[in-house]
Amino acid sequence: MKDVINEKYKYSELTGKIIGCSMEVHKILGNGFQEVIYQRALQEEFILQGVSAFREFEMCIFYKGKIIGTRRVDFFVGDAVSLEIKALIKLEDVHLAQAINYLEAYNLEIGMLINFGTKSLEYKRLINSKFDPAKLNTSVKSKQST
Repeated sequence: MKDVINEKYKYSELTGKIIGCSMEVHKILGNGFQEVIYQRALQEEFILQGVSAFREFEMCIFYKGKIIGTRRVDFFVGDAVSLEIKALIKLEDVHLAQAINYLEAYNLEIGMLINFGTKSLEYKRLINSKFDPAKLNTSVKSKQST
């Protein structure tokens, strides 16, 4: 587990916990299930490991400072990290681009993309270079204040 925590990454401890929980789910279930099965198992593992995570968390999507709609992120973890999960034979560039676009649309700084569909778990830490802390997502603000 120590090899997934690297202090040069923001929220490294939290993303390390996400990876550890995901590895546990993948170790038990392997690959081959639909995404929703991994999502449910990961939710249970987060609870067991004491990781604060909201499944199917609805986030506002902004365009030029205006809310134009909402989308549910697979998980919003630790009031900081957007987590998108996949169950694909192979991640493509389009999946990575999609996860980064979500970060930008949500105005979140850090995200993760995890793929349970391969023989070995795949994970990527994502950084939103366009993050603006002054424009923190209103749905995140409301969740943090509760």
